[in-house]
Amino acid sequence: MSAAPVVGFDLDMTLIDTAPGFRSVLRALGEELGVDFPVAEMTRALGPPLDHLLAPHLPAAEVGPAGDRFRALYPDHAIASVPLLPGAEAALAAVRRHGGRVVVVTGKYEPNARLHLDHLRLEVDALTGWLWGAGKADALQAEGASVYVGDHVHDVEGALAAGVTSVSVLTGGCTREELVAAGTHVVLDDLHAFPAWLDQHLAGGTPTDATGSTPVA
Repeated sequence: MSAAPVVGFDLDMTLIDTAPGFRSVLRALGEELGVDFPVAEMTRALGPPLDHLLAPHLPAAEVGPAGDRFRALYPDHAIASVPLLPGAEAALAAVRRHGGRVVVVTGKYEPNARLHLDHLRLEVDALTGWLWGAGKADALQAEGASVYVGDHVHDVEGALAAGVTSVSVLTGGCTREELVAAGTHVVLDDLHAFPAWLDQHLAGGTPTDATGSTPVA
């Protein structure tokens, strides 16, 4: 195991709680478009691309322009209200403690992802946005990542496509059972458990989940 790991992290619902900002932008967009979006339902399990979330509520021809408008509204409505998730700073610090690099690979529009990182003062070595599912694999491989941490089954898909260890946290909308069924190697309750897991992983120990039980894979 390398003494200087490269660890990839998803952003939304892994490092940051995007839901408050997402709700605010959806409300602003709905007011502009005259559409009463079911905001609570749409933000219950964030992760899929925005177009997938908007498609059931708009004519097909309006989905793309609405997505563009959502991204334009985002900086004024979503950045200040979005907090770090528990353990996020400690998780990044754990990678640094091992001399490693932190890379963020996210489905979010990259300029807006950068605004979040800057606002929350999260220092990362690389950021790549607008990638989803297995599409994250090339970015992870290009950065030399050996671990990818996410909250969604499609983050697991990206990790497995890249051939790296998939670590899942239960801070998003996916259940433990869904993540295990998707093939994740490790499930943690949240990022508070990540530093101890990383220490063990880099020491060549058996990966465990947040309860210390046997590995899920």
